[in-house]
Amino acid sequence: MPKMKTHKGTAKVCNKRKNDVKIGRPGSRHNTGKKNAAANRKKRSGSTLASGDMKRLKDLIK
Repeated sequence: MPKMKTHKGTAKVCNKRKNDVKIGRPGSRHNTGKKNAAANRKKRSGSTLASGDMKRLKDLIK
């Protein structure tokens, strides 16, 4: 049976860690000059995927 390929778009956004998957906050990639500084600071810290999403996406990211 053929191997399942990594979904490259998801792999660029998510980082697989030991017990969970770290993902960046949306809206932090471009057009940050229009947003206020407090919003930009909050988006610097990442977050972890919910357990339901992690079960769905764990096969897509290697």
